[in-house]
Amino acid sequence: MNYSYLAYTANRQLVKGRIDAPDEHTATELLARVGYQVVTLKPVTAFMPDLSRFLRTPASRSELILFSRQLALLLEAGVGIIQALELLHAQTGDRSLRAALQDVIADIRNGRPLSSSLSKHPHVFPPLYARMVRVGEQTGAIEQVLRNLADHMEREAQAIAKLRQALTYPSVVLVMGIIVAIIMVTVLLPPLIGMFARFGAELPLPTRILIALMTFIRGYGLYLLVGLLAVTILLYLFFRTRTGRYYRDLLLLKIPVLGKLIHVTELARVCRNFSMLFRAGLPLPEAMRLIAQTANNRVIAAAVQQIHEEMLRGKGLSQPMRHQRVFLPLMVEMTRVGEETGNLDETLLIVAQNYEIEADRRTQTVLGLVEPVMTIAIGAFVGFLALSVFMPIYSALKLVG
Repeated sequence: MNYSYLAYTANRQLVKGRIDAPDEHTATELLARVGYQVVTLKPVTAFMPDLSRFLRTPASRSELILFSRQLALLLEAGVGIIQALELLHAQTGDRSLRAALQDVIADIRNGRPLSSSLSKHPHVFPPLYARMVRVGEQTGAIEQVLRNLADHMEREAQAIAKLRQALTYPSVVLVMGIIVAIIMVTVLLPPLIGMFARFGAELPLPTRILIALMTFIRGYGLYLLVGLLAVTILLYLFFRTRTGRYYRDLLLLKIPVLGKLIHVTELARVCRNFSMLFRAGLPLPEAMRLIAQTANNRVIAAAVQQIHEEMLRGKGLSQPMRHQRVFLPLMVEMTRVGEETGNLDETLLIVAQNYEIEADRRTQTVLGLVEPVMTIAIGAFVGFLALSVFMPIYSALKLVG
């Protein structure tokens, strides 16, 4: 049961928070163990569903990046985890991150691990973030994990910013094109259609196609909208299942251009994590199990799990990799070299750096393709509308003449 408490610390500072305990006596004892003198302790009862869960806003990506770097710096400087979190809680300006940190600090005081506390706030700390922190806790390299997470989020933020910049101009053109299309279809076309009907003339082909399309939307638009909504809900529910996530990730890997970027990015993360775990002294089977858990893509996670099982049968690491198509030749060969030379962590770190460079290059390629493709598509749409409207105007002028 959850209890809300108000208590004094050993330094006579007033603190408040929540604690999970079977009864009030146990809750008081747990708080006393961490040096809290309880002032008030009340059970938290909810008479209606907690709607705040659905109203929570995600934390700012830039704030989370800054938090990760600062926490790594404080931990390296020898500051305790609770004191470090309290310092960051006091200085963060993001409301969601501040509220989550308050709960995390209370959980850690109650003996809960940091990764477990972070996983309770997925709207602030993504699932991958909490899983990677768990890896850092098990390897004793939590500072390096936090820096890797900050670097990864920073690269993603830069790619998203560039994508938004590339889509700004085409989006403005698309909105203007839709406005012009509505004006043309609702204001200009109806009089022209009536004029052609009176003269008994035939409308141009683009205009007939546009009219047929608008007639179809008027007659069946509601059914199309309901059908699209139903399909979207079914796909969403399917993709939440284990099988659905696997096929969704498989589909993502097969998307032209973008699929290769996702593939290389995920392999870079796998290689970097493997290098870090192996360098920390974890046995290979345990490292492979953790890598399978932290992989973002279910297809790659399944392949890593398969290698883990074959490795337990004594088949090594590089040999089972050759039979998994998701692992690229560079990774397989460098893994073999690392096994033979005993420098598996160094070779996989080199692979990770190569794949990160390739991911950056492919990101630039994708961003470079977005704007011209969008511009051509919007140009074709606006051009079709222009032909559909101006061709009958030109024909009408000829008829009047």
